[in-house]
Amino acid sequence: MSTSAYSLDDKGNKVNVKPDFRIGFILMNKFTLHPVAELIDPIRFAADTEYESRQIFCQWEWMTWNNQPVISSCGLSITPTSLLNLEAQWDYIVIAGGLLEATLNPTEEMLNAIRQLHARQIPIITLDSSSFVVARAGLLDGKRCAIHFTTRDEFRARFPRVTPVLDQTYISDGGIISCPGGTSIELSIDIIRRHCGEKSAVKAMKYMMTESGEEKRSPQGSDRLDKAINRYEEEAVQRTIDYMKAHLSSRASLRDITHLMKVPLRQLNQAFLRSTGDTAAVHWRKIRLSHARTLMTNTSASIDEIAMLCGFSNASHLISWFRKHYGETPASYRKRRREVERLSKKG
Repeated sequence: MSTSAYSLDDKGNKVNVKPDFRIGFILMNKFTLHPVAELIDPIRFAADTEYESRQIFCQWEWMTWNNQPVISSCGLSITPTSLLNLEAQWDYIVIAGGLLEATLNPTEEMLNAIRQLHARQIPIITLDSSSFVVARAGLLDGKRCAIHFTTRDEFRARFPRVTPVLDQTYISDGGIISCPGGTSIELSIDIIRRHCGEKSAVKAMKYMMTESGEEKRSPQGSDRLDKAINRYEEEAVQRTIDYMKAHLSSRASLRDITHLMKVPLRQLNQAFLRSTGDTAAVHWRKIRLSHARTLMTNTSASIDEIAMLCGFSNASHLISWFRKHYGETPASYRKRRREVERLSKKG
């Protein structure tokens, strides 16, 4: 990374930090600055506990398709901070477009790379006209896509199997998150809220002097990002996930849930595998673990209490699965986060 992911302890030693998420930006030639700035600025404010843009809790890189500098739509030259690396463990890849002329004829190599990212279930964010590139790769067929009003007719003519939408700040559909330009701050805040928690989202909004979360949320609902990032495209899957999130502490069995959903277990598991890559039971456990991590970060509840709130039989059960999924115990995760926050406040 261009900015190392570590803080310093009292003796000046490095303290390694595992970020809450990593996001890679691919800047196309003639990209527009405004949507890129709106997306990255809240993230950099959420990246540490102060306002120094240190890449502690969030990490990012600036890349281009040919590893060469690109010129923005206003004439500013940008040099990439990293060689193009799509094999890294990104949580998001952003493709930043701009002037339409630069996005109408992507190379086949570029299209194949985008298809491979999608196959690995890495969420792809399209800014401005880069939706033309992703649509050209065939990844928006049958889906909805947020489009700027100046490009709607051209987009509709080129991609009749895609539904262009003009009145949304962003749309998440099938692993593609489309943002038409100049409205990406809402998407940025939702990403921060999803990965770093409400406290970090509020901090970013406060610094950006934007509205509160309730005022900024779209009519689609606050969980639309979660739904699309995890590609919950089948109605039975989404209904089941909604139930799981509403009953995190429940000890109900999966068969109890299938009875409520009126879907055979085998059929539900097949739908989950198509939509999320996991069986229903594995996905429910991931949701519970994610909630446990949020509680470890944002509350002082004991591990026993968190285990109960998240539907684990006891603390040992939670600890075991937390270690398998995140590579550390809940206690070590909480200690590390608090130590990093303490050090970053001192720094």
